[in-house]
Amino acid sequence: MNSPLAAQDNYPCQKNPIWSRSEKLIARKAFDAALGRELHQVIQEAKRRASQINESSDLWALEHYLTQRRKEIDRKYDYRYSQLTDVFARLLYENRLSEEDLRGLHEDKLESIRSLARFLKNRAA
Repeated sequence: MNSPLAAQDNYPCQKNPIWSRSEKLIARKAFDAALGRELHQVIQEAKRRASQINESSDLWALEHYLTQRRKEIDRKYDYRYSQLTDVFARLLYENRLSEEDLRGLHEDKLESIRSLARFLKNRAA
């Protein structure tokens, strides 16, 4: 998710927001929690699929699944501060984060996150 998307549809974009020390701690905790939850789901699915391997094609299907999920996760979880509002918006949209996880962030960041999450929801509808 790049900022040009944010510039469309009156999304209130923050190009390079400044993160206070306390916001950085909140952001790291929320980021790590969302990543941990997503990786837990991948592990559970990999175990389920592994338990059903009966032939070599099943093994390669598991490998393909894991490779695809790794690529998706690597693209999604970008901890650069310039990207975090977009990352958090996507995670909020995907229900991997709640607004409670982000409590303590400055209101301008929260509004940017909420606004992009709404945009993503409306675009998907």
